[in-house]
Amino acid sequence: MVTLFSPIREFFRKGDLLLLSLCLATSSFGLVLIYSATRYEGGHKAVIVQVIGICLGIIAYMLLTFVDFQLFTEKNWKLLLGFSVVFILLLLTPLGKSVGGNRNWLALDRIIPGFPMNLQPNEIVKLPFILLLALQLTKIQEQGRSVSSIPSVIQIGGFTVFMLGLIAAVCGDMGMCVIYSAIFITMAWVSGVDLRWFLLVGGGIALATVILWLFVLPETSLWTDYRIMRFRVVFDHDLDPLGKGFQQSRSLLAIGSGRLFGQGYLHGTQTQALNDDALPARSTDFIFAVCGEEFGMVGCLLLLVLLSLIVLRCVWVGRHASSPFSAYVCMGMAGMLLSQVAFNVGMCLYVLPVMGLTLPFISYGGSSIITLFAAMGIVSSIKARTLPSWLRDRSQV
Repeated sequence: MVTLFSPIREFFRKGDLLLLSLCLATSSFGLVLIYSATRYEGGHKAVIVQVIGICLGIIAYMLLTFVDFQLFTEKNWKLLLGFSVVFILLLLTPLGKSVGGNRNWLALDRIIPGFPMNLQPNEIVKLPFILLLALQLTKIQEQGRSVSSIPSVIQIGGFTVFMLGLIAAVCGDMGMCVIYSAIFITMAWVSGVDLRWFLLVGGGIALATVILWLFVLPETSLWTDYRIMRFRVVFDHDLDPLGKGFQQSRSLLAIGSGRLFGQGYLHGTQTQALNDDALPARSTDFIFAVCGEEFGMVGCLLLLVLLSLIVLRCVWVGRHASSPFSAYVCMGMAGMLLSQVAFNVGMCLYVLPVMGLTLPFISYGGSSIITLFAAMGIVSSIKARTLPSWLRDRSQV
């Protein structure tokens, strides 16, 4: 007999409860850090918005567990592609909002006065990007073509370049372009694209970068452009310590001052400061520094362990997936998380430039946390459709 609670029972029977538990544990740690980082504001708006985002994310996780994404993507790939393009182009309308030099946000409060949450299209579009790329890789192999052939590489590379160009032109967000590139590299690698392509393209980019860095940029006005300066200060911390290097200098100081066990929760010197010496972007880009200052190296390691377990769970589900499409999707999700964690932590440790990338499940952001839970809901859907080992082995005969 079907009842109101039947879908919930079905979710607990088939859904990936371990992955959901890891996501909840990590986002709860994030809530603790967000409260500390925004305590100076005298209110709890950020915490409330994040809690609402987590609750909506849990609902999205449960609902998406019941969707067969391979079938959905095969039937609706044109819809997914059109949605991705139109959603990003909406940033060019009056709804688009620039923050930190990038036009990343759709200001929903311009439609609904007082609405506490904005949407970040290039964050959300990562999910259809992964699904569409996985579908292309699968179709190439089903047609008996090699993914390393020139037409195949042009096909998947052309789609990726198109999305990167769209984001760069509309948003100007180079950090998000890096994440999309990392997703592509991860999925292309696990699908079997030959190493020579990575060496050829990577070598070409490296050579072009060296030539531009040493011989072209220093002779132009771009050498002092704020985007180039973000890279220069990484190689020379004394170049502009009170300007483009200020944020990372404060972050490194905060992490170092926490030592092994931290200064104590709600007692971080820079996290709780109200003056100009306060840690910048402490609830978003530099929340890892908040963890380092108040919980020390032990807290940072705990945070990284939680995030690593989520990545490893995605990989595990991918390795036991019932189809190549599902495996590629899981690996794409893992690559997305791993690259964003690596770049955010590297930014906070002053070994990578500031790219405006937040820490998954930890940083403040309503649309970000909902998207992350939705992404993991897709992985849960794949786990729910994993064939038993005896049947999977037989299907491969």
